[in-house]
Amino acid sequence: MFISVAQAAETAAENAEAVGFFQNPESWVAITWLIVVVLLAKPVFKGITKGLDDRRDRIKERLAEAERLRDEAQEMLATYQKKQRDAMKEAEEIVAQAKAEAERLAKQAAADLDELVKRREQQAIDRINQAEAEATREVRNKAVEIAVAATGKLVADTLSADKANDLIDAAIKDLPNRLH
Repeated sequence: MFISVAQAAETAAENAEAVGFFQNPESWVAITWLIVVVLLAKPVFKGITKGLDDRRDRIKERLAEAERLRDEAQEMLATYQKKQRDAMKEAEEIVAQAKAEAERLAKQAAADLDELVKRREQQAIDRINQAEAEATREVRNKAVEIAVAATGKLVADTLSADKANDLIDAAIKDLPNRLH
């Protein structure tokens, strides 16, 4: 059986040399295969190209979206950084104002304290002067009382009754001049 197949192949090879290109069935199979491939290649190529174009477009859209999101993120970052800088600047201004206000209040408190001390000191001096005047008045009144009592006793001891009546009459006459 192997021998007959080998012989048939040998015979076919010899006959193939004698047969033309278009009479050989293998040539027609090759031509048909090429025609099918050419006919199918165009739609398949279009499908592959369309799929690749669609994929390219989706990738471009994703890249554009990513770029847009990155730009938004950059803008938001810049906005928040600006807000943070503004907040820090405002906080520094508030601290500076608070320090200035504290210094002003400290100066005002020191001035008020100095004024209070001066006022209290003046009140103490006034009380001392008043107490001194009161003491002087009391001493003078006491001296007058003692002098009057001593004079009264001296007059009573040394003055006669006639002379005492003359002095009383003179004092009564002089009284209107002393009252006005």
